[in-house]
Amino acid sequence: MATLLSVNVGMPKDVAWHGKTVHTGVWKAPVTGRVMARRLNVDGDGQGDLAGHGGEQRAVLVYQTDSYAHWSDFFSKDLGGYGAFGENFTVDGLADDEVHIGDRYRIGDAEFEVTQPRVTCFRVGMRLGEPRLPALLVGHHRPGFYLRVITEGEVGAGDEIVRTRIGPHRVTVAEVDALLYLPNPDHGRIRDALDVPALSPGWQVSFKDVLAGGGGLAPVPTGKEPPWTGFRSLRVERVVPETASVTSIYLAPADGKPLPVPAAGQYLTVRVPSAGTPAPVRSYSLSDPATYRISVKREEHGVVSGLLQEGTLHPGSLLEVAAARGEFLLAAGADPVLLISAGIGVTPVLAMLHRLAADRDQREIWWVHAAHDQAHQAFAAEARDLLRALPNSREHIFYAVDQRLTGAVLESLAMPKRADAYVCGPESFMDDIRAALVDQGMKPDRVRTELFAARSAINPGVTDATRRQPHPPSGAPGSGPAVTFARSGLTVPFADDGPSLLELAERCDVPTRWSCRTGVCHTCETALLSGEVDFDPEPLEPAGPGNTLICCARPRGEVVLDL
Repeated sequence: MATLLSVNVGMPKDVAWHGKTVHTGVWKAPVTGRVMARRLNVDGDGQGDLAGHGGEQRAVLVYQTDSYAHWSDFFSKDLGGYGAFGENFTVDGLADDEVHIGDRYRIGDAEFEVTQPRVTCFRVGMRLGEPRLPALLVGHHRPGFYLRVITEGEVGAGDEIVRTRIGPHRVTVAEVDALLYLPNPDHGRIRDALDVPALSPGWQVSFKDVLAGGGGLAPVPTGKEPPWTGFRSLRVERVVPETASVTSIYLAPADGKPLPVPAAGQYLTVRVPSAGTPAPVRSYSLSDPATYRISVKREEHGVVSGLLQEGTLHPGSLLEVAAARGEFLLAAGADPVLLISAGIGVTPVLAMLHRLAADRDQREIWWVHAAHDQAHQAFAAEARDLLRALPNSREHIFYAVDQRLTGAVLESLAMPKRADAYVCGPESFMDDIRAALVDQGMKPDRVRTELFAARSAINPGVTDATRRQPHPPSGAPGSGPAVTFARSGLTVPFADDGPSLLELAERCDVPTRWSCRTGVCHTCETALLSGEVDFDPEPLEPAGPGNTLICCARPRGEVVLDL
C-alpha cells in the first residue's frame, strides 16, 4: 500500500541565480497536521511560473522516496528533506513506471487524478545545485507527476493512498515522459495517450504536433533539412533601384548548379566580408523566391545595407549566402488570406503574393499595405499586376501622410475573421495589428508575424530581464572561435572556459529562449547557419535538421547562429 509521507508547501520567492533574480516556488517544506487540497493547489502553497506549473491540471506535484534514494546514490550526497524536489506530496510507492495517466487515487478526504509528468525546467536543478538534473530526470525515467484534484478534502502525512481507477490503455508516467522527450517515440502509444481524457491539454497539443510531423517540443518549428550547409557563393545578376531607399538584388548560383526554389516568405542570410572584420551577417526576405531576389532598405547607420546600395555591387559581384530559412510560410487551405505590411515589411508578403498569383489561387486575397507616401511605396506596380491575376483580390493602400493604418482602420475594412493573416513591418506595427485582428475575432494562431530583429526572450521565472542592446561580453575577450549572432549583428570570440553558447548569448544580452538548459525541452533550439558544435551534456533528442540546442552546445570552430 502506498503512503503519503509528507505534505510540502511554499510560496514563491525571489532567488539570486547567475547574476539574475528568479521568482520560483520550487522551495517547499513539510507542514504538520492536516491541510486542504483544493482545486488549484494545497493550502499554503503557490507557484512562481504559472505558464509551466500550477493550475487545475497541475495542482499537486508528487515525488517518491525511492527516487530520493536513487538520486542520493547517484550524486553521492544528501539531497535534503522532503520537498527538496519541489514536490507537494512525498510518497512511499507510486513509482513513475507503475502509475498511469488517468489513474485516480483516494488520499485522506480528497480524490486525485494523474494528468502528466513533471515539466522539465531548470529550477529543480537550481534548487538542488545539480544543473544537469532536468535531463537526468527524463533519462532515468524518474520525472514525478502532477495530480488534478477531483474532490477537495483534507490530507496529511501518514494517509494511505488507494487507487480507485486505472487510466485507459495503462500508459505510465515514465512512458508518457519518454514519448515526448526521447527519440523515436511509438506513435501507436502516443495515440493511446491522446485517448486518455485526463491527459493535460498541453501534452495533448505536443503529442498532436509529434503525430503531425513536428518536434512537439519547441515553440518554434524545427523546419526541414536546409538545401545546403554553411554559406555558398551566389553571383549578383542585377541591381535594381525600387525607390530612393530600397534596392533589389537578384542572385544566381556562382557555380552554375541550380538553386532550390525557396518557400514564399522565407529569408536569406547574407555574409559580406568586404563590409568589415569580422564579416557582418544580415538576413533579408526573398521578395521573389523564383528569381532569388532580395530587396534591401538603406538604413541610416546600416553598414551592410549601405554597402549593398552605394554602387559597390554590380553584376558579377559575389555574396556569401546561407540557405533559405524561416517559418513565416503561406499555409494551404480555402480560407481568405490577409497580407498586411508596412514599409520594407512588404518583402515576404510580396513573395506570398507571387506564389498565389502563379497558382491562380481562388481564395479571397486581401492586400493591405502602409507606406510613408507614394514615393516610398516599393513594388506598387508589381503588386497591382499580381493582384490582377487573382480572381478574388482586394487592395488597400494607406499613406502615413494621409491616414495611418491602425486597428480602428482595419476594423472599418470588415475583413473576414476566418482568414489566415500574415503581418510584417516594424515590431510595434506588428504588435498593434496582431492585437487588433485578435480583438476583432480572429484566432491568435492564425495571425502570423515575421520579425528579423532578435526574437522575444523566453526566460521562465527571471524577473529582472531588462532588454539591452546586444554587446560584447564584459571582461577580457575570449580566445576561442568566433560566434556570430546574426539577428543581433554581433560577432564575439567564445571563451576558453565558456560552458555553452546560451551562456555566451546571455553575457552579451542577446535575447534567448530556454527552459530546461540541459538539452531536453528544445525551447532553445536555434538555426545553426554555419559551423559545427559539440555537446555537454549530449541532448536526449537531437535538434531538428540544420538546428542546434544552444543550452548545451559549444562551438567546434566558427559558428553563425540565427539569434
